[in-house]
Amino acid sequence: MTGQRRIIAKVLSESTDHPDVEMLYQRAVIADRHISIATVYRTVKLFEEAGITQRHDFGDGRSRYEETSEEHHDHLIDLKTGKVIEFTSEEIEVLQQTIAKKLGYRLVDHRLELFAVPLDSNG
Repeated sequence: MTGQRRIIAKVLSESTDHPDVEMLYQRAVIADRHISIATVYRTVKLFEEAGITQRHDFGDGRSRYEETSEEHHDHLIDLKTGKVIEFTSEEIEVLQQTIAKKLGYRLVDHRLELFAVPLDSNG
């Protein structure tokens, strides 16, 4: 792995906000001003193909990224701020399995993304 890819990997692993490529680039150039946006795009694509990262579309027109995790989690997206909140719910996991079984299937994978506004919002 090249030095620039290591920097991009480090920036991604330290991110808690599911950054897009532009955000990754802005953070990576702090460590190495010679990193180009094209390098970040290529590296993110390479990491995704290798299963190192996961790409998400949270409805804001940007692909957002996170490290692939051993532990399953779902996402709640605050439509007012764009904040992405990771959560786990055993009740949801059981319900999904039950629904798949009722429909004659064995669930092998899933993604759950909840789009929400704060309760105190007028939206």
